[in-house]
Amino acid sequence: MKRILLKLSGEALAGDKKTGFDEQTVLAVARQVREITESGVQVGVVIGGGNFWRGRTSETIDRTKADQIGMLATVMNCIYTSEIFRFAGMSTEIFTPFQCAAFTELFSKDKAVEALEQGKVVFFAGGIGHPYFSTDMGTVLRAVEIEADMILSARAVDGVYDSDPKLNSNARKYDTIPIREVVDKQLGVMDLAAAVLCMENKMPMTIFGLNEENSIRNAVRGNSSGTVITV
Repeated sequence: MKRILLKLSGEALAGDKKTGFDEQTVLAVARQVREITESGVQVGVVIGGGNFWRGRTSETIDRTKADQIGMLATVMNCIYTSEIFRFAGMSTEIFTPFQCAAFTELFSKDKAVEALEQGKVVFFAGGIGHPYFSTDMGTVLRAVEIEADMILSARAVDGVYDSDPKLNSNARKYDTIPIREVVDKQLGVMDLAAAVLCMENKMPMTIFGLNEENSIRNAVRGNSSGTVITV
């Protein structure tokens, strides 16, 4: 693979703390990403905001405002993780779909691809800049725009199941599953709009557990123990 889009779950970055950041977890991610970039693979990154904000569970805040808070949570996550990556020896750049003064660059495909080709790890923060879309949509949209070969989604859950493994101890994990089946069965892997965009643009994805040893590196090499979503 020449170029990947790595989606990191905010909850997974929080580790056992469940909120905020677990620095050792983020450092472990940074070490793997550095090894991947040194092998010649270009890496874009999207990070969820669930370690700071779950606005959809609130009944007291307007949905648009709740989603805007979530967008800002992803910006904080990207700034933090970008700095850890720099500490680990990588060059980085952060793009957002809205102005963040001196914090980030305004997204454009040309600038993002140029940064990737310069060997930088490129962070895409702030979702798509509009409410009613999750970071799933931002992940697929940016992957399609930068012409990534695959999305690698590192989560707290280690793959795609036929039912919620937290609620059903007999839930079965798929090794591979077509994206159309994910859409038809509405398996909850990602929001439906993002799944349809993935299907329409033939964007493959691997979903795996972040906390497994060398999980990102293994996913890049095709050795993941998670689920491959085919197109």
